[in-house]
Amino acid sequence: MTKPIPPRPGAARDEGDLVPISVRLGEVVPPEDPEDWTKPLTWVAAAGMLLGPGLALAWFVAARPSAGDPEPGTWLLAGGVAAGAVLTGATQRGGLRAWAATIAAALFAALVVVIVGAALSGERLADVASPTVSHAFGAAASGLGGAVAASPLAALLASAPARWPRVLAPGGVAVAVAALLVGLLMATGGTASA
Repeated sequence: MTKPIPPRPGAARDEGDLVPISVRLGEVVPPEDPEDWTKPLTWVAAAGMLLGPGLALAWFVAARPSAGDPEPGTWLLAGGVAAGAVLTGATQRGGLRAWAATIAAALFAALVVVIVGAALSGERLADVASPTVSHAFGAAASGLGGAVAASPLAALLASAPARWPRVLAPGGVAVAVAALLVGLLMATGGTASA
């Protein structure tokens, strides 16, 4: 009778490392729910993503913008997209997560703002964009630019123990850059006159 060859040291450990510990012990433990809506920070992140679209909806329902130069609502909407993205990024711990959450929230908000502007524009023009779409696009692009400019600072401050510096410093940068971009985009013919 031949004697079985003993396994190499560490061979069983290598195979076992691929299987979660809960399965190796015979008990399957369900993973934690990644989206626990009972936590306050989840609501803060959602509010940050929806700040810009909420402002767009309120503005475009209350009074449609006119063609031409930026209106106070354009500046407010661009700042809302940028500040909301920074607020969402401030809920994250870790530089990469804060950076990614800031950019993703700004992209989401900018897209929804443009969709709201197109849905509530009312008029369909063949040659030029309607004033509502023009202001929505200008504000969304400016807010996105502000969030992109503030995202490195958000990543840098993500490990700060207090939450206010993670919101105020990147938020100030985001709103300032968004305001600057509104002036540049809308003054250079970014909006079409009806």
